[in-house]
Amino acid sequence: MISIEELEKQINNNQINSIYLLYGEELYLLENILKKIKKSFGQLMKGINYIQIDDTNLEQLISDIETPAFGYEKKLIVVRNTGLFKREVKKKGANFANTRDKICEYIEKNKEVIENSAVLIFVEESVDKTKILTVIQNVNGAICNFEYQKPNQIYARLKAICNAYKVQIEDIELKYLVETVGTDMQNLINEIRKLIEYTGENGTITKEAIDLLITKKIESVIFDLTDSLGKRDIANAIKTLRNLIYEKEPIQKILITLYNHFKKLYLIKIAQKYNEDITIALNLKPNQSFLISKYKTQTNFFQESELKQILQELINLDKNYKIGIIDINIGLESILCRYCS
Repeated sequence: MISIEELEKQINNNQINSIYLLYGEELYLLENILKKIKKSFGQLMKGINYIQIDDTNLEQLISDIETPAFGYEKKLIVVRNTGLFKREVKKKGANFANTRDKICEYIEKNKEVIENSAVLIFVEESVDKTKILTVIQNVNGAICNFEYQKPNQIYARLKAICNAYKVQIEDIELKYLVETVGTDMQNLINEIRKLIEYTGENGTITKEAIDLLITKKIESVIFDLTDSLGKRDIANAIKTLRNLIYEKEPIQKILITLYNHFKKLYLIKIAQKYNEDITIALNLKPNQSFLISKYKTQTNFFQESELKQILQELINLDKNYKIGIIDINIGLESILCRYCS
């Protein structure tokens, strides 16, 4: 197994392996690696030195490896989302199982053939511990799990981009940017580039620039709304809610996001009460751990009974607006006003 950072270093140094298995949730970084490998080939001609395999033409893989890349030194073969690395294959039938066995045996016995003729890249959403996984390990294939990046990794990547353009950003602004945009790398890189263009060379990205240019993720806005609610600032809470509606966020999505947010606050109260792990209670991914301190701060605004009551009122609103008893916009504002009063 190789880390994302080490794999990036190898590719940047043009150290290309003959077999790869790339999988995981962080699709931006995964696809970026694929782009760099493609770039190392120079010109790619589909069907000649660039072959794409999926579950509809998987049985062609071995013949594609053995067919010469006429006029080119090697060919790039990308095998994407075939299910080769999943334990459960009954639904795919006997033909798929037989094809997988043949591919597994071929890779095991023909490592040198693959090294001399192709770069073979398997791309999957997830993998199980299967025979073909063991075979790829045994032939020294590069296996990389593209997990969501942890906060410190995200900050380092964004800072490196800023440094490349000679733009400064302090740690506090980096953290605020991630809290505002979320942890999706594609979105973050798009937004940091926007901020770099606005700030200019030798400039410094400020919180004011982030607030001016960046569209807040709805979850971030709900944090703001809850802050206002906790401080009994009804005017700001209603303003934040109406801004979300004005910006065309679906009202049902607002209701669900608000419910999920207060549910997390309630779960933290319970976890603290019984001395349980908050990360486990909230089912947070590693890249979301930075949110714990924000959630914990907000729980201080509310009693356990208040959170329970707000959750019940949101459930009742969802039921009542669906059967036409109340307008959902009015219902949401009423819940906020009742709490602040």
